[in-house]
Amino acid sequence: MAATIVIDAGHGGSDGGAAYNGRLEKDDNLRLALAVGKRLEEAGYNVVYTRTEDVFDSPSEKARIANHSGADFFVSFHRNSSPYANTYSGVETLVYSDSGVRGELARSVNEELEKAGFKNLGVTERKNLTVLKRTQMPAILIEAGFINTDADNKTFDENFSAIAQGIATGIERVVGGTTPSTGGESGNRYRVQTGLFRRYGNAQFMLQQLIEEGYEAEIRERGEYFAVQVGNYLTPEDAREAQTQLRNLGYDTLIVTGT
Repeated sequence: MAATIVIDAGHGGSDGGAAYNGRLEKDDNLRLALAVGKRLEEAGYNVVYTRTEDVFDSPSEKARIANHSGADFFVSFHRNSSPYANTYSGVETLVYSDSGVRGELARSVNEELEKAGFKNLGVTERKNLTVLKRTQMPAILIEAGFINTDADNKTFDENFSAIAQGIATGIERVVGGTTPSTGGESGNRYRVQTGLFRRYGNAQFMLQQLIEEGYEAEIRERGEYFAVQVGNYLTPEDAREAQTQLRNLGYDTLIVTGT
């Protein structure tokens, strides 16, 4: 079974992203996201788009779309920007944590973008980006050159086809070597439990609190108790990252498994 990949064009609608000489980041993001998505579809992958036109959805909504899709990977497209024009140049890929398959995926994409003409600025951890920390599958965010650097825009425009194909190739190199949607040897998924209550109302209160903080959470019955659980993670590593986030917010947590 082919892997499912979420393709996210950053910004959109009323949120234009970075701008330079009339050029809007949201437009470049969408153009590149659609081109990469088309190539992945042609290669046989299942592709889910967070947007295919000029509309706005919040980062939390994009994470929700990804999580509800049951996707195996999440790739977000952006352009970088600096305080002063023509100061910096190159591509950078952001991850929540530079480990495991997400780190491999980020480096694979960067290597292909370097071949397409960009300077490779490497992989950077960003803990505060919603689409990286709230998605339940390996996620990366590609900064495809600086929008306020003329040389990067020239590369983006003149080598566009090679850039789109390079990103698709970088994704395929890593995704093609993984097993989609299995979540472990027995098909289990991993969740982070934040509370266990006798009274449903108490569980409901915690559930609402988690949702307001941007987490995908649910209540599960456990005999006479109601368990509040976050996520549906493919790997224990992803669950542990979520557990650390939740503990930092003051929740007492444990990791549980189940199909």
